[in-house]
Amino acid sequence: MKKNYRNIHEFIDELEKEGELIRFREPVSSRLEITEITDRMSKLPGGGKAILFENVKNSEFPVLMNQFGSIKRINMALGSESLDELAGRLQAIINMKPPKSLMDKVKLIPELIKYSRFLPRSYNGKAPCQDVILKGDKVDLTKLPVLFCWPDDGGPFVTLPVVFTKGLTDGKRNAGMYRMQIFDRNTTGMHWHIHKDGAHHFNEYLKAGKRMEVAVAIGTDPAVTYSATAPMPRGIDEMLLAGFIRRAPVRMAKCVTVDLEVPAEAEFIIEGYVDPGELKIEGPFGDHTGYYSLKGDYPVFHVTAITHRKNAVYSATIVGKPPMEDCFMALATERLFLPMIKTVLPEIKDYMLPWEGVFHNIAVVSIDKEFPHHAGKVMNGMWGSGQMSFAKILVMIDDEKLLYDRKKLIRHILDTIDLQDDVTLTKGILDVLDHSAEKPLYGSKLGIDATARISGEEPRSGDAIHGSMNSAMLAHEFSRLDPDFTGAASVLDECRNRVVLLNTNKGHGKNSSFFINRIKNSSLKNQGIFVMLDSGIDLSNYSIILWKVFNNVDPSRDMVFEKDCIIIDATKKGIADGHSREWPDDIEMSEDVKKKIDEMLTGHPEFLKET
Repeated sequence: MKKNYRNIHEFIDELEKEGELIRFREPVSSRLEITEITDRMSKLPGGGKAILFENVKNSEFPVLMNQFGSIKRINMALGSESLDELAGRLQAIINMKPPKSLMDKVKLIPELIKYSRFLPRSYNGKAPCQDVILKGDKVDLTKLPVLFCWPDDGGPFVTLPVVFTKGLTDGKRNAGMYRMQIFDRNTTGMHWHIHKDGAHHFNEYLKAGKRMEVAVAIGTDPAVTYSATAPMPRGIDEMLLAGFIRRAPVRMAKCVTVDLEVPAEAEFIIEGYVDPGELKIEGPFGDHTGYYSLKGDYPVFHVTAITHRKNAVYSATIVGKPPMEDCFMALATERLFLPMIKTVLPEIKDYMLPWEGVFHNIAVVSIDKEFPHHAGKVMNGMWGSGQMSFAKILVMIDDEKLLYDRKKLIRHILDTIDLQDDVTLTKGILDVLDHSAEKPLYGSKLGIDATARISGEEPRSGDAIHGSMNSAMLAHEFSRLDPDFTGAASVLDECRNRVVLLNTNKGHGKNSSFFINRIKNSSLKNQGIFVMLDSGIDLSNYSIILWKVFNNVDPSRDMVFEKDCIIIDATKKGIADGHSREWPDDIEMSEDVKKKIDEMLTGHPEFLKET
């Protein structure tokens, strides 16, 4: 297996050699059709294959999709035998001790020389990304096969851009990934979230009242593309990380209309500027949470030039209801940045970010517990550190082996915890895409301590919430309690604290409080930990249920803790529930597109396997 790729063409060749690429030669539209085909592929067991759409309607450029969407392909992309092996390489750098003597300095020289080779370098000669240069009236973003991903999207979006900016005060480069809605031939949105480094640069220019130059690379080699998504500390060049991953420097070229450098072997470069005083409505957009992110005011990117390679390939991704390609990119981040987290919190042994939590809603953390209430110390440390500060739910455990067995992990948590004593509620910042909180970007957080009690901690009470009714009995009794309890099922009956799932048909003047009070005031209240879900949610699909819980629950509002009754409200909220913010819709493809793709994929058995 290759360890590095200079450009995406080399990666495509390797994908094909390894049997990881499907060439799709039938005519296909970038409006919804590529999304539907790719979504079906990405949800096959293991993530399916990468797809190269060679015949895109109204565009001369092929489109590469799902390139990172499996364990094998993300390892190929990052040139590693395993993600943990790559993390080990990073750990070796972190563990390098400062020299204490002249001899130590001499011994360190070979290592420093080795790592200096990863620094980005200037490209000699004409850069391949500038084979074709389009400026002025020749700029036309509509010629690119930019995807219109989901039916209710505000427009077509560039979904896999590497956005380069430069700090006004320190001149340091940042490369981030922020979606870009195409407005017209030469303008797009620039959707950088307020907590991101691109937004930090933007705010510098805003305060100074100066125009900010921006360059966007599309179709970079996989190490560069991934590095743009990585949560690097502010001021650390993502191109250095890319060089480290690929074991070779990223060659950078000077742009033709702005004072920025970009990867010389990228497929497309879009150059231009953002005027900090100019905002425009962007969105909605079917996002990685599985919901539409809402409309909002964002800066406008004015394009001054488009350059591209001869025979360029347009690289894109789609996000929506997980699991999708971004789950594997998130897994790479989880593994690669564990050594960095350990430098701040060395008691952490390992952690996991379940895909149902869409990367920022839950982390399960294994710790080496040394003193009373150590779990709380780690929780607060994580909530105050980097990207983990966005986590809505943190669960602390002892045994790291449980992280790799979902069933055992969930059973351990339910068998261990006292739901009165082991739960911590606090408040803090949230990801901009969290829709459950009462306020944008800020809300309640939940900590669960499922570690073993040690000396100095009060023993657990042993109290449990566990009824005797089976699923059929529960469904019958709850329908008698109220006909708008439309389904009930008990799960994990063998656990000390068992779970009861409930479908609720909100409406008819009934809100969340109505159903919660019906449960609390009934003889059924001690049958288990109740999880309320909307009517129509399949109570046998546990991944979807977890996804709903992690996304739809604001812990302080939607979790009721009483001595013999625990209720978790994972339903959709509205004005009737006291939730004044707009609640986004689930992402769903239109039926006409599904039908068309059904017909198109006849004769393509590689797309028709059951998930």
